Amino acid sequence: QILPKGNILKDSKFKDWNFSLMRDHIKKMKLIKKAATDDERAAAKAEKERKLLTYGIAIVDDHLEKVGNFSMEPPGLFRGRGKHPKTGKIKHRVYPNQVTLNIGEGAVPPVCPLPGFSWGAIQHDPSVTWLCKWTENISGSNKYSMLSASSSFKGKSDREKYNKAMQLKGYIEKIRKDYEGGLASKESTARQIATAMWLIDKLALRVGGEKDSGEEADTVGCCTLRVEHLTFNSDTNNEIELEFLGKDSMLFKQTIDFSIYKKIGSMVYKNLKDFIAKKKSSDQVFSDIDPSILNRHLNNLMPGLSAKVFRTFNASDTLQNELPSEGELENLTIQDKIVKFNDANRQVSILCNHQRTVSGSMIKAFDNLGETLNRLKEQKAEMETWLSISEKARKKIPLKTKKGEGSEIDILDAEVKFIVGKAKKLKAEAKTHEEKVQVTQLNEQAASKKRELSTKKIEEAHLFLNPPTQDQIKKRIMSWAAKIQNKDVDLRDRQQNKEVALGTAKINYMDPRITVAWCKRNEVPIEKVFAKTLRDKFVWAMNAPPDWEFSYSTFLQINQKKEGVKN
Repeated sequence: QILPKGNILKDSKFKDWNFSLMRDHIKKMKLIKKAATDDERAAAKAEKERKLLTYGIAIVDDHLEKVGNFSMEPPGLFRGRGKHPKTGKIKHRVYPNQVTLNIGEGAVPPVCPLPGFSWGAIQHDPSVTWLCKWTENISGSNKYSMLSASSSFKGKSDREKYNKAMQLKGYIEKIRKDYEGGLASKESTARQIATAMWLIDKLALRVGGEKDSGEEADTVGCCTLRVEHLTFNSDTNNEIELEFLGKDSMLFKQTIDFSIYKKIGSMVYKNLKDFIAKKKSSDQVFSDIDPSILNRHLNNLMPGLSAKVFRTFNASDTLQNELPSEGELENLTIQDKIVKFNDANRQVSILCNHQRTVSGSMIKAFDNLGETLNRLKEQKAEMETWLSISEKARKKIPLKTKKGEGSEIDILDAEVKFIVGKAKKLKAEAKTHEEKVQVTQLNEQAASKKRELSTKKIEEAHLFLNPPTQDQIKKRIMSWAAKIQNKDVDLRDRQQNKEVALGTAKINYMDPRITVAWCKRNEVPIEKVFAKTLRDKFVWAMNAPPDWEFSYSTFLQINQKKEGVKN
């Protein structure tokens, strides 16, 4: 579509195109980049900082705020999430004349960086928080440059979101009574509203919305479930397999046993069976309602309530209920406490269906961790055999290789030093691309030898330089036992979390004040649970006291303080 007329590739077949030269060039450029000198790295860092200071800071209401994204995507192939109908289409380059800036009335518009172009439009709209916008060619939707996640605007928005979820805690019993009563309604719409609310509340489903299957991936939520997404178990009268693609094309696949929810579960099961009767597989289960109808009903039950608040409420409430108390954590190490936190975090992520794909690098990391654990156990077992032998026999225990004796470790160490020295010398003199590629290859060779050397040292880590006494052996066995316990805890924690994405719930669904208060109560450093980006994002939550609770009474206290400030 974009190739000019007369281009020799215009009438050729895509499968016949050879991209190997491009691939080789990209690989070569990566090798050259790795061989950059200290001066080149310093210059690149200075340029990055210059761009950050030039484009990465905005002045909003006389305050400095970080900009989230100030770089546009270059042209390329569109990937999309899951089975997107537009995967493979070409994303065009965006030029300045396609960009609208949103700045203050008295502000001087920034100079357009591309000669021969000017900005598409300049506006002054204080009711929105985006700084610039443009239309992308794939789906024709607007893209925005916004303030960063750590900005005060996003902080206020996050705090209001979690406060709204906390307010729901005071209304949840009233709302549950409402939809439980509506399950037996004679009116079809009322029964569909009640059944959808039960699914959203108990299964943490997203509300869903209409989508154009030709423009977007076929993802659904509660209100857009189709008959084909439900499979009734013919052997029982209480099980349904629910299978569909949710947000970002993540598979939701669960068999729901409605009997565990007793009478209410049976009513929901019966309603779903009634809703799909005499419908085709492509028909919607909830044909009488949509998100706007559902949200209007919820707003009547609690001011400002919408269906999406339930996920935040259930995630935060589940975290608070799952986190162990101070008594349960008594005498545990910080690492053990973090494992307990991850267990609670995992329950929230499972509830919200937050999954991740196990990558090849992750599998390799598990294998390496498992090998390390097995080696430690073997070394501990070997040391334990030394305790049962006589003092005379202990003198024949294998000893650690001493430096300078011409051992395999000495040879590997010398090889590493030689290759590193050669690489450093060549790096200082390198002028051509080929020489820089050679530098990177030498560094990779040195890294391989270093790994080999490290493995050899680890194999001898439990050995002594001189014949040990019984007390020295006992002390080292105790040290190895502690190492084994830590590695075992780490491996089990990683194995349990390998297919569950813990981060999504932390970022978007779990009230951070619950985590901050729990860490303070149990003397767990917050940086062990929240990475720096999250600490910056949730700076407003860091002053939560140790006794803070996700409760309706806390919401009322916050509201009273707000009213006091207004008055």
